[in-house]
Parts: sequence; structure tokens; C-alpha cells
Amino acid sequence: MDTVTLYRPVGPKELSLIEASGWRSFPPRLPEQPIFYPVTNEEYAVQIAREWNVKSDGSGFVTRFKVDAEYASRFPKKVVGSRVHEEIWVPAEELAEFNSKIIGEIEVTHAFPEKSA
Repeated sequence: MDTVTLYRPVGPKELSLIEASGWRSFPPRLPEQPIFYPVTNEEYAVQIAREWNVKSDGSGFVTRFKVDAEYASRFPKKVVGSRVHEEIWVPAEELAEFNSKIIGEIEVTHAFPEKSA
């Protein structure tokens, strides 16, 4: 089976829910979050974790995981800035199925603590 590696920047609350799943799945989206959007490269994930998650949540983490490539290819890729800002958009109602296509465990590759003022 071919896999694709994706990344997901998260804050501490989402990370604790991932850990509670045994590092196997992402938590359901909140009602105001209709899309789950993992990103396609680590550089972009680091940027989000460092610049957004630290600012809003006090810390940010980059997670890395593999998904069945054929399954992942059904979701559209969106470039939301420069070429490095590429995401795949998974409708929130399909996240449980997406989680079932994760191969292996979700791992943390970077952690960013709160910056001092």
C-alpha cells in the first residue's frame, strides 16, 4: 500500500485528545469547523504551529502521520498562500473515515513553547 505523509499543526488541547486516542486519530471537529485540513509539508506546519498555535494557545506542536495515498487523493489540495501553503480539505463529517485510513501512529515532530513577552 502506498502512503502519503501529512502534517497537522495543533495546540495543546488537540494534542491531548490525540494522545488520548493512543496516537491513532484526530478529534472530531467543532461545529464551527467544517473542514479538517492537514497540510502537505512540514515547513508550512511549523509556520502555523509557531505563529498561530503559540499565539492563541500558548504552545504549538507539529504532528506527522501517514495516510493511504489512494484514499487521500480523493480530497482536493488547496494552496492558501504561497506555493508552500498547501492543504488537503477533508469535510468534518468524513474525519472518522479519514482517521481509519491513518497508517501507524501520529507522532510529534516539533514543539514550540510560549514566547516570553
